[in-house]
Amino acid sequence: MDIGHLALLGIIGLFVGVFGTLIGAAGGFILVPILLFLYPGESPPVITSITLTVAFFNAVSGSLSYARLRRIDYRSGISFSLAGVPAAIVGARLTGVLDRGLFQVIFGILLLVVSAYLLLRPALRRQTSAGLAGHITRQLVNSNGKAHSYSFNLPLGVTISGIVGMIGGLLGLGGGIMHVPALTQLLGFPIHIATATSHFVVAITTLAAVITHIISGTFAEGASRALVLAAGAVIGAPFGARLSQKVPGSIIIRLLAVGLAIVALRLFVAPL
Repeated sequence: MDIGHLALLGIIGLFVGVFGTLIGAAGGFILVPILLFLYPGESPPVITSITLTVAFFNAVSGSLSYARLRRIDYRSGISFSLAGVPAAIVGARLTGVLDRGLFQVIFGILLLVVSAYLLLRPALRRQTSAGLAGHITRQLVNSNGKAHSYSFNLPLGVTISGIVGMIGGLLGLGGGIMHVPALTQLLGFPIHIATATSHFVVAITTLAAVITHIISGTFAEGASRALVLAAGAVIGAPFGARLSQKVPGSIIIRLLAVGLAIVALRLFVAPL
């Protein structure tokens, strides 16, 4: 790779780190279509190994920043990860059975469906039935002294995390792009706790998926590009975490939805 190409990858990684951390998605949904455009001859396993590596480093860097802000629900995150890790490994193993055209169609449909839901969703009703079977209550106080109290169904959360982990491992998304909407819309997490906790879960599940790609040998083909992109993402992630303190939750949700729609339409209108 020449200097110009390295610089381009570094800048892309920086943007992915900032925006991905802001919305709690680790940036895989942005990076996959960019890589499909930059490397039209690359196979889905190589593309996903690169994006999962970048998502891992981005999620680790972002999680460290969110930890300082005290916005991560660690107990829930660990429970979700126990389901997400084996599912992410299965998804990573299944990547090799997809041809590129089918890969893009599945990816585009998934992004468009999630985007439409976020833009048109009904008003979120907080779950407060802590006494019901499977419901637990969490209370967090962030670094600014703001208290967050919420209740959710733990078995449902674990099930969702397993599904998200497998899809994330399969498509190279990391899973945050689906996990954040699920946490806020189905489980009732406050948006700022959801983005931080999602990043924590993504850091764990993507590591498992990356190790799977290393063992299978696909990681080696994109390792140099992945590390350059990851370096940019690591630099950008703390800025995204700090920016999230100043951006209202409703804006974060809409940014997430618009970003998803743009990427999905790009894939449908002009297949890469």
